[in-house]
Amino acid sequence: MAVGATRWHARVRRGKLLLGMVHLGPLPGSPRGAGHGVERVIAAAQRDATALLEAGFDGWILENFGDAPFFPGPVPAVTVAAMTRIAAALPRGADSVCGVNVLRNDALSALAVAAACGLDFVRVNVHVGAAVTDQGIIEGRAFETMRERARWASEIAVLADIDVKHARPLGIGARIEESAREAAGRGLADGLIVTGKATGARIETADLRAVREAVPEVPLLLGSGVGPHNVAELLGRADGAIVGTAIKVDGVTTAPVDPERARALVKAVRGG
Repeated sequence: MAVGATRWHARVRRGKLLLGMVHLGPLPGSPRGAGHGVERVIAAAQRDATALLEAGFDGWILENFGDAPFFPGPVPAVTVAAMTRIAAALPRGADSVCGVNVLRNDALSALAVAAACGLDFVRVNVHVGAAVTDQGIIEGRAFETMRERARWASEIAVLADIDVKHARPLGIGARIEESAREAAGRGLADGLIVTGKATGARIETADLRAVREAVPEVPLLLGSGVGPHNVAELLGRADGAIVGTAIKVDGVTTAPVDPERARALVKAVRGG
């Protein structure tokens, strides 16, 4: 695990962390964003981030979800500029922990957005190893990400997905616990994320247990399939959760955050 990112580590040590997804609509330059400005996307993102914080979430993670099909690596400059503008416009509380994921795997752009906007962490879908995805084969670039982080963004935590959703790890005999050890031990990730096989899909209990037992010293977050019905149980083996689909209107990933669903999720974790 890397040295730095003190705000992230301090918050994780205080107790279970609840982060909500701010799924952005199509940005300028993406297939469905052609001819549209960014103002509408900003307004929707502000609404969702506000609803999350008012419901009691500890923070949010911003993601260019509407930009599919995604680039496997670096995104265009217009995407970075738009995400920076949006991140800077979103509300944050004094103790909020907020971050960004630049899909599909542009860790350096995510670090740049986070550094420019004072965010606390970035999410990297393929940090070490390689995965077969709908974008083709994506190779982890931990060697580059962590060197650049050390040079100009040491306060920003790097959270790495383990066997990320919508992908399959490339390699014969690879096991999730081995991937976890590599991401934390050799990739120096500050935190790990376990997900189901697709957006909103449930997490396999065996996968969660395997990662927890393999690297018990590294913060572990749930990354999909979390709702009021199972969050308390799953958090028995994790340090926090990233929640998206379950807190959206009608449980639709691309819908706005539903304040009532968001409050129900918080209540399931903290009572009250």
